[in-house]
Amino acid sequence: MTGAGPGKAKRRRNVTCSGGAGHSLSWRKQKSALIHEALTCDPVDVETLREAAVSEGGLLSQEIRRRVWPKLLSINVFCLPPKPGPAIRTNHPDYNQVLMDVRRSLKRFPKGMAEAERCVLQEQLIDMILCVLRSYPELHYYQGFHDVAVTLLLTVGLRLGTAILQTLSTHHLRDFMDPTVERTRSVLSYLMPLIQSESPALHHFLLRSEVGCIFALSWLITWYGHVLSDFHQVLRLYDFFLASHPLTPLYCAAQMVLMRETEVLQGDCDLPSVHQLLSQIPTNFPYETLISSTLSLFRSHPPSELERQTSLQRLKSISAASFHSLQISSAQQRPDFVLRQQVSPPSDMLPTRSQNTLLKLAVWGISASLGAAALAVTQTALEWGPDLLLGLF
Repeated sequence: MTGAGPGKAKRRRNVTCSGGAGHSLSWRKQKSALIHEALTCDPVDVETLREAAVSEGGLLSQEIRRRVWPKLLSINVFCLPPKPGPAIRTNHPDYNQVLMDVRRSLKRFPKGMAEAERCVLQEQLIDMILCVLRSYPELHYYQGFHDVAVTLLLTVGLRLGTAILQTLSTHHLRDFMDPTVERTRSVLSYLMPLIQSESPALHHFLLRSEVGCIFALSWLITWYGHVLSDFHQVLRLYDFFLASHPLTPLYCAAQMVLMRETEVLQGDCDLPSVHQLLSQIPTNFPYETLISSTLSLFRSHPPSELERQTSLQRLKSISAASFHSLQISSAQQRPDFVLRQQVSPPSDMLPTRSQNTLLKLAVWGISASLGAAALAVTQTALEWGPDLLLGLF
């Protein structure tokens, strides 16, 4: 599914977790070491990073995600978009809709966060979205785009989050950003053939219920961020999706329905009942099993096969078509320590003693509100440089 990309073949590293609970610390250390080794290879061993993101446990921590997510998308962390200024909001046609969506996104922020801190993050979220839309006028905002943006903001901060959102908007999420919903409908039209390929009985039941595919729409366009209440579950899926083919969220939706086949078939065969059942994802859903089963489903029925089978497909997926070029560029990246050496900040950009104190206070403030995961992120940012840390605000 992930693909090694062109160029010299690399030694495949085993990043699969093994052992019981007593070995959990051991395999986490081993996996962290493999990820670090892949990040410091020259060029970066992106294939191993993809395997780490997909395999059991995902990328393990926020600190690791902040280092790996950019490499999965071929983003240079030392060449990030500037912090958005006030002009970003001036006369933008989507500003009011973005504002309303962000104001309604309270449940996406950590419970217990102070209102003042949340308000600052919401303002950053607005700027983040508008920055992407202004940078790519051909892209059109859709409701749910902010759910993707807030996940990135809470994980990697404003500037890096903006860079990742820009790449996702022109690649993985591109199908949803057309001026009309036709291409989104075309992507959704793959769902039922996938289910039919694995369970004709379930497919027939869904057809008789007339439930259609609309129940999965919010899953795809938000990468499940809107429908899952557990942020760790969301991050686990984001690790998977960022490392995989752009149509992976659709395969994940099909597999999620297939895993609930018995539950669906035991219910009433009518639209309201089936729609309600499928729309509510159980809180204890086995996500590691879901991910491994989705990988198998993708390998058994690749997108090329679906294109041949699906007569409803009128518009080809732009996201799928651009994936190969993204794989090529990501396979040619230099490690961060090399990129850092290529960046020579002017002497007036080096932190003074008072600025270092300010940065330490900033670290304390963020970690107090978001917890130890954010502290790890900001400590990593301090190692990269003060400008990167200030980008978190």
